[in-house]
Amino acid sequence: MIPADETFDGTWPFQARYFDGHGFRQHYIDEGQADSGETFVLLHGEPTWGYLFRKFVAPLAARGRVVVPDHMGFGKSETPQDRDYSYQDHCENLEALLLHLDLRDTTLVMHDWGGMIGGQFAFRHSDRVDRVVVLDTFVSPPGSPLDPPQGEAPAPTPWFELVLDENFGPVIQNLRFTILSVLQRIGIHRGEQIDDNWVRAYAAPFPTPADCKGAQAFPLSLLQPETYAYVEQGRAIPGAVEALRSKPALAVWGEQETTVPREAVEAAFRTYWPDGPLVTIPGAAHYTPEDAPETLVALIEQFVQATG
Repeated sequence: MIPADETFDGTWPFQARYFDGHGFRQHYIDEGQADSGETFVLLHGEPTWGYLFRKFVAPLAARGRVVVPDHMGFGKSETPQDRDYSYQDHCENLEALLLHLDLRDTTLVMHDWGGMIGGQFAFRHSDRVDRVVVLDTFVSPPGSPLDPPQGEAPAPTPWFELVLDENFGPVIQNLRFTILSVLQRIGIHRGEQIDDNWVRAYAAPFPTPADCKGAQAFPLSLLQPETYAYVEQGRAIPGAVEALRSKPALAVWGEQETTVPREAVEAAFRTYWPDGPLVTIPGAAHYTPEDAPETLVALIEQFVQATG
């Protein structure tokens, strides 16, 4: 858990706020104008934290309110040892926070696991969501272990080769030392932003193996039937799928992506938005917010203006 006042040499200059209402201390930032009528919720994934969106906050705050939470076990949020870090647990944490803040007129901007977590909020509270932006992810997966196999299974991507390898535990439990190699394996294409301070910011949430509990649980959740059962609970809410389909949506995929194949992103996106825009970003891999932040901010601003 990173100290509240840590700014990483001024690259994260935002006031730390905390919510204690769902059994742990959850960090978030809340910038911009609360009464603007436009709210952006930026959701990170594995194994990052709100720092991923540090270059989004100021420009989007000029348009409205910007809320960036850290999931349990990540960033400046607490890593309780008595929680199971299941997909449902993370979804309910986010739901509790956003309802506590009473956020409305929301544009969800979601990366990696942020997509599946934010997607459940959208299914359950579509009246609070205006738009959806998915970055190298999906609001629900295109398939699951609950589905019967169809043809030959695709080969694992490099990241999931590691997840399935016997060395995954030692690697992920030592993120204090392995964070750069893990992020590079998942997908950083541009290297010029990587310096000692950058590595320190991403390693800081994980000083001990116990602090890596959330990062270890995320990828393993993809192997658990309970994850997909909870996805289906959200989809089964009367009117939920139809309400989500009625929202404007934008999908973004990094051209150098190797962790989430384009066909998976596109199949999941087209399930809900057959005609929605899917933009490919040249020179970007899985972490598009790191590889192309200015491009993404411009796309989001154009999308909001076009769908306002």
